[in-house]
Amino acid sequence: MNQATARAGANIALVKYWGKRDPQLNLPAAGSISITLAGLETRTTVTPDPTLGSDRFFLDGVEQSPGRVGAMLDLLREMAGETTPCRVDSCNNFPTGAGLASSASGFAALVTAGARAFELEISEDRRSGLARLGSGSAARSIFGGFVEMDAGELEDGSDAVAHPLLAADAWPLEVVVAVTESSSKAVGSRDGMNHTMQTSPYYPAWVETVAADLETARAAIVARDFEALAEVSEHSALKMHASMLAARPGLVYWNPATLACLHAVRALRSGGVGVFFTVDAGPQVKAVCLPGEGERVVDVLRGQPGVHDVMVTGLGAGAGAVA
Repeated sequence: MNQATARAGANIALVKYWGKRDPQLNLPAAGSISITLAGLETRTTVTPDPTLGSDRFFLDGVEQSPGRVGAMLDLLREMAGETTPCRVDSCNNFPTGAGLASSASGFAALVTAGARAFELEISEDRRSGLARLGSGSAARSIFGGFVEMDAGELEDGSDAVAHPLLAADAWPLEVVVAVTESSSKAVGSRDGMNHTMQTSPYYPAWVETVAADLETARAAIVARDFEALAEVSEHSALKMHASMLAARPGLVYWNPATLACLHAVRALRSGGVGVFFTVDAGPQVKAVCLPGEGERVVDVLRGQPGVHDVMVTGLGAGAGAVA
């Protein structure tokens, strides 16, 4: 056993994942397609330490309850035939728990570092399945570029893993993130999903439409058809939020700045700029741009009332070890 460090990029779903067919195994109710980002990442170090009485977990320098992190370490220890407690130090270079997929990059980095620390030789598919147990979207951050997550059909979840669709450099889109709130959201994604599933009359219709969206998005990515990808991505995001709004009580993740950014992005595209929006379970707006269009989008989004910060990135690699 050795100390090991890994990094993983956050990912943004273009065809959204919202809701589970099995909460215990974190099996999604439907598939999803995402892009892994280069500039928003988690870096995690796992240090096996026999002098510790139990696992200790530090996020951005602040000690937290091990919770799901400890449960993931238990799985890795069982695979390695080990019992040694670990110290885990994890750091995000973007706001945590604010709708920017910090749990996705976090668990992808944890699984990758943990496997290395316990000297486990496991495939990317296996790491994807393990990461999914920590956070459903983490399965996608194991891979880079354009990634598809399979919902799977097997009860044990072994076929609910992600796989790459297109490498990051094959279609190097740009991503502009408008941060409209830096604090953690009041309702986390896991609770929000469960609440929507249980109370929203729109939820079944949401699930029924995902397969067609996946087919459309997959074809658009293969053909590098930006307009087709823009249409299906915005439609998927708005449908997901419609199902949340129809929950009882409704889940409203947006704020006035979120709406201002959505309107601004639509105005830009109407004016000929290659850009579209997507919004996850939070108030931040992600503007996906054709190569070379990001700078124009930054200028417009930065000028929207209520936008605290604007981050610019591109598509990046999957989770990997750091020397």
